[in-house]
Amino acid sequence: MFHEKAIMPKGYTCASINCGLKKDGAEDLSVIYSEKTASAAAVFTKNQVPGAPVIVGREIIAKGKLQALVINSKVSNVGTGEQGVQNARRMGAAVAKEFGCSADEVLMSSTGVIAVQLPIEKVEAGVVGIKDKMNNDPLVAAKGIMTTDTHPKAYSVNVGDAVITLIAKGSGMIEPNMATMLAYCLTDADIEPQVLDQMLRKAVNKSFNMLSIDTDTSTSDTVVIMANGLAGKVDESAFQEALDQLSIKMTETMARDGEGATKLIRTEITGAVNYDEARVYAKSMINSPLIKTMAFGADPNIGRILMALGKCFENTFDLDKLTLSINDTLIYKDAGKVDYDEPELRKTISGDPVVFQIDLGLGDGSATTYGCDLTHGYVDENAAYYSS
Repeated sequence: MFHEKAIMPKGYTCASINCGLKKDGAEDLSVIYSEKTASAAAVFTKNQVPGAPVIVGREIIAKGKLQALVINSKVSNVGTGEQGVQNARRMGAAVAKEFGCSADEVLMSSTGVIAVQLPIEKVEAGVVGIKDKMNNDPLVAAKGIMTTDTHPKAYSVNVGDAVITLIAKGSGMIEPNMATMLAYCLTDADIEPQVLDQMLRKAVNKSFNMLSIDTDTSTSDTVVIMANGLAGKVDESAFQEALDQLSIKMTETMARDGEGATKLIRTEITGAVNYDEARVYAKSMINSPLIKTMAFGADPNIGRILMALGKCFENTFDLDKLTLSINDTLIYKDAGKVDYDEPELRKTISGDPVVFQIDLGLGDGSATTYGCDLTHGYVDENAAYYSS
């Protein structure tokens, strides 16, 4: 289903450069451009300290049309007041001038250190001439938006004659409400903005909104989708399914690349009273430091699972109906631990992924969350983040 290597849909190009924000010469600015104005939709962070690009981006996306994206790393342009907002606008205006498009169809994003003014003159100078550097490799764009990511992230899938490509970054400060990290979905399918918005929100709620690295909601979270229509109409249900699966695949990739992570954790809740309660249980598991360290230590600790479920005070719970498994090995049923091969289970938990399978036995509510283990590397990375 997925392409072996990510490709650009028809009509899209991208480039990334170093404009001087990262002192080591690594790419720190990416531009993505569609030769035709595209239908567009986006969701943003609910954090009450949104970055300046989020503030401006909410205005720009309101009309449902975009032609370009510009993203910088290293400096997030968060907590920078009115100057930050003006710098965000200047960032979009620079791209509009370079490509001869409308400034209100250029959405900007920034990621990196908070409460530092964006060196906008460096960004503006870097954009000059970038039009001549555009190419059709999505991984190029992915490189310019990385912060603590260990590798660029991009995937592609076909829906009929159309292609959907998802480019993203994110490995820390991840536990979203509305969107997460920075993610840009590009397609040449022909879809109206209102429908695109509905599709994006459905996909995000199944994927990015079910991801947690560290329980912290970023100030810059943004997920954007553009559809320029160059491949024509597609079956909308097939498109939704493909978008969902693409988003989940990226979600798992982000989880595996969590700061200091060594493995993916997936929590699969079934048998809850309803979806809302299933989601609460799944979030409680994936957000628990004890569950995360348990996975890191390859310890099938039943007590920690019972704790994470039992602290969901508002939810319906019946211990006698609970069934727990890890990586398809049954460990708890009928209010008691069952016999299982503990050395063998510890061996499977030491690998990737670690899947917690929890059946509450109460109804048909289900939910799945995605995360990673909590390691010494997470502390090391974040203790030294500012200078990274």
